Amino acid sequence: MTQAELLSIAQCFALEGKVTAVAPLGSGLINDTFKVETDAGRRYVLQRINNAVFPDVALLQSNIAAVTRHIRAKLEAAGECDIDRKVLRFLPLRDSDATFLLRDGKYWRVSAFIEDSFTFDTVDALHSYQAGDAFGRFEAMLADLPETLGETIPDFHNMELRARQLRDAVAADRAGRMALPEVKALVEDIFACEEEMCKAERMHREGKLPKRVCHCDTKVSNMLFDADGSVLCVIDLDTVMPSFVFSDYGDFLRTAANTTVEDDPDLSKVGFNREIFEAFTKGYIGATRSFLTAVERENLPYAVTLFPYMQAVRFLTDYINGDTYYKIKYPEHNLVRTRNQWKLFRCTRAAVPEMTAYLNSLPL
Repeated sequence: MTQAELLSIAQCFALEGKVTAVAPLGSGLINDTFKVETDAGRRYVLQRINNAVFPDVALLQSNIAAVTRHIRAKLEAAGECDIDRKVLRFLPLRDSDATFLLRDGKYWRVSAFIEDSFTFDTVDALHSYQAGDAFGRFEAMLADLPETLGETIPDFHNMELRARQLRDAVAADRAGRMALPEVKALVEDIFACEEEMCKAERMHREGKLPKRVCHCDTKVSNMLFDADGSVLCVIDLDTVMPSFVFSDYGDFLRTAANTTVEDDPDLSKVGFNREIFEAFTKGYIGATRSFLTAVERENLPYAVTLFPYMQAVRFLTDYINGDTYYKIKYPEHNLVRTRNQWKLFRCTRAAVPEMTAYLNSLPL
């Protein structure tokens, strides 16, 4: 889009001052993001919402409004200072209370830019502890949210659905890849563990496992840090929706505790980093004691195994379908990713006794 078009869109929101410049910000894979500057010295974040990923934009923005409103109220009640740097604030349009603009089939929103904040992409023990604490406190603050949120991506972490999608892919075999012995062996291994790995949905139907308001995209880059290294707030709230706590706990460790990247073809480099696991777990457990049930806590090691298993299923499904979902850099990319995540699944599964012992060593 041209600078003039972006300026026009930004000016539709109730910003302080007249927009003077709009420039690209960050390198997100889902939404297009820009930094907006005004002649009042204020800065804002303009985003084009990817409605191919989030088709119900009204629901998306309603979820975010409920969550940020509740967190702000909690911070005010606790006497926190500098609250505008500790929770996101989305601006309405100049002529209505709506927090998004539809123009030429595209959806836009604006939030206040949080000054003097930083993000990190690298994960070490300190950042993992801070992430566990931050995402745990995020869940804790929303444990009594009065509104019922909708699912911005329905069944996002539903393992039963992912298993059905793999079965459908195997039956269709659109790309003719089921003839490969390795693919057939991976499918057999995955389905041998299906009943065990789908237990979260069964426990929920039996009334044993609640759904809570979760972030559902827990990575260290989705937190803003202050100059002193402390966490300011959790960001990227598009995936905040009802889910099992396993989503926030297990998905962080799937990436952070893998000793290599998820598409490393050298399986000898794939392993489970216990130091990262213990640091994140210590932070998370400390922040969630007020609401975490015994069932949720005792199944956290299962959550660590669930997410590499689920991701292996998703990568293999896409490979069998002919690579229609994930971007690939070479023909075997999704198969390499599958091997990687399957190795990580086996590593985490072998570590369940040690994970359980560590969890049991932490205060209730």
